[in-house]
Amino acid sequence: MRTQTEPEPLWQNWARTARADPRLFAAPGSQEEVAQLVRAEAERGGQVRVAGAGHSFSPAAVSDGVLLQLDNLDELEWVGPPESDGSRLVRVGAGIRLRRLCRLLAQHGLALENMGDIDAQSVAGAISTGTHGTGAQLRGLADQVRAVRLVTATGQVLDADADQNRDLFEVARLGLGSVGVLTAVTLRGVPAFTLTADERPRPLGAVLEALDDDDGPVWGNDHFEFYWFPYTDIAFTKANNRAGDAPPLHPVRRFFDDEIVANGLFELTNLLCTAGRPFTRGANFVAARALSARRYSGSSAEVFTSPRRVRFREMEYAIPAEAVVPALLAVDSWLRRTREPVPFPIEVRFAAPDEVWLSTAQGRQTAYVAVHQYHRLAFARYFRAVEDIMRAHEGRPHWGKMHRRHAADLAPVYPQFEQAAQVRRAADPEGLFANDYTDRVLGPAAQR
Repeated sequence: MRTQTEPEPLWQNWARTARADPRLFAAPGSQEEVAQLVRAEAERGGQVRVAGAGHSFSPAAVSDGVLLQLDNLDELEWVGPPESDGSRLVRVGAGIRLRRLCRLLAQHGLALENMGDIDAQSVAGAISTGTHGTGAQLRGLADQVRAVRLVTATGQVLDADADQNRDLFEVARLGLGSVGVLTAVTLRGVPAFTLTADERPRPLGAVLEALDDDDGPVWGNDHFEFYWFPYTDIAFTKANNRAGDAPPLHPVRRFFDDEIVANGLFELTNLLCTAGRPFTRGANFVAARALSARRYSGSSAEVFTSPRRVRFREMEYAIPAEAVVPALLAVDSWLRRTREPVPFPIEVRFAAPDEVWLSTAQGRQTAYVAVHQYHRLAFARYFRAVEDIMRAHEGRPHWGKMHRRHAADLAPVYPQFEQAAQVRRAADPEGLFANDYTDRVLGPAAQR
């Protein structure tokens, strides 16, 4: 914990779980400037990392050498011709934020097929850490990437895709920036679509019982997730579908629900829990009951994302979909046994298998279990207990969130882990793009 006399760092992430005082914090205005900075730091034998938007909870961006901010590389570079299904390839600067990307795509009648619930991230940061949304038949953001352009450890600019530099492409699109600095990303955009959202509280037992049903909430909706409030039997469910005729959400209702209740009241219930453990059960019941049912429609980007103003720490694990119920029951048992003060709900989402080498959904139907803790409350014991439970179910931690895993115990749960490590060592033999975190989770760079 930082003391009051400790100076503010030059950079820190949104959650205040990672901080850095790099020798140089730079915001290059072009790909050429990125290459120059990389070459100069390589000659120094230093270190280059990219900060992104700072929404990773892990220390993935920390550097004591050069820390790059790519916000100036935020243009829509080109839009390709339509494919037979109406999709089109688009190339964007790697520093573009998802919010701006969605606006630019909409101008061309396009959208991202799937998104998480935050749109503040940079495209490079989101794909490099394995950001995903929810949908049992849909894949994460990295799977939507068709090509990348990156600056390598020698300062060379390379294009990579499934046909050229294929192995490099696999690690560049999801590999914590360990093989170079992304400067441009080519994504598949789909025809813009409207989503109808159905959000409502339901008994947790009924939700869990129906998860595996063919016509249940997971398989019966395009996108489904739920939030379970510990010490209650209440799950707040969210189902988003590309059909329906619900009216748009009234701006006053949106402000009340998203700002007053989901952020303002929720901040108060979390603060109450800092006063003492006995308040947790009642606070969670109030928070769960305050979220009322609503059904509305809107653009996909509008429905996918929500404002998140209450600061928290987060750990998320990907486990086989069939393991989600026993895993949650084990977490529930631990919480009731220890009475750990946890005022944040546990979030559960779903994803289809993909073939991205270091994707947390690689090769298996996946359920994501995310646990959060209010930033004023201790998190270590809670996260350790949940991590032990998830590891027992062959869990894979989210690369951009908090966890204690190491390369040695991550390798067995990723079929292409060693292949990715070989690509990294070949692309960056001196460890220019390495830091303590990448060395811990991917293995040490060759010369570090």
